[in-house]
Amino acid sequence: MGDVTLFGVAGAVLAGLGVYGLIASPQPLRKILALNVLGTGVFLLFGVVARRGAAAGLGADPVPQALVITGIVVAFAATALAVALTLALTRAAGSASLESDAPAVGEDPGPPR
Repeated sequence: MGDVTLFGVAGAVLAGLGVYGLIASPQPLRKILALNVLGTGVFLLFGVVARRGAAAGLGADPVPQALVITGIVVAFAATALAVALTLALTRAAGSASLESDAPAVGEDPGPPR
C-alpha cells in the first residue's frame, strides 16, 4: 500500500468518524469536536487529490493547497465562534444541553399549568 493510498484511507476514516460523531452525540462540545475531525479528514483528502494529480505527471496544482490553508483558517475561526456560543448557552441556561422540555410531536402535552 502506497503512501498516497494510506493517506486517502486515513482521510476517509477521519471524515467517517466526524460524521458519526455529529449524528451520534447530543452534546454541543462533542459536535464541535466531531466537526473538526470531519474537516481534518476533508483537508487530508484534498491533499491526497492534489498529490495524486502531481504523481500522475500533471503539473503541481497550487489550488488544492490554497484551499486547504484557507479551510484550516476558516475552521479555526468557526470553532472559536462555536465554543464561544456554547459558553454563552451554558451561562444563560445553566447547561450546555440542547434538550427541550417541550413535548415531542404527537405527544400529549398534559394539563396546562
